[in-house]
Amino acid sequence: MRQAVSTGPTRAHVPWLTLNSDGRRHPLLNVAAVLILFAGIAAFALGLVVRVHLAATILGLVTFVGGLYAQLVSATREERILIVTGLVGAFVGLGLGIAHGGFG
Repeated sequence: MRQAVSTGPTRAHVPWLTLNSDGRRHPLLNVAAVLILFAGIAAFALGLVVRVHLAATILGLVTFVGGLYAQLVSATREERILIVTGLVGAFVGLGLGIAHGGFG
């Protein structure tokens, strides 16, 4: 039973965090996915503040439209996860910005 005997410490396999699960590089799509995520989080945070409703509305709208296009051209599942998370944040931030006064 040679396989049952350990000869020394083994290192745990840590998977790399990557957005390129298909084995090809997509640098523009990866940057777009991360930007959509951060902009969606920012739009959500700005939407919670009543005094900056204009910034929340504009950032939410731009991020939402850009996120829809990024979702259309995305190549991997990991990119789509980040994009949809950013889309949700942008949509909620846009809605809160409009509820607090919108463009006016």
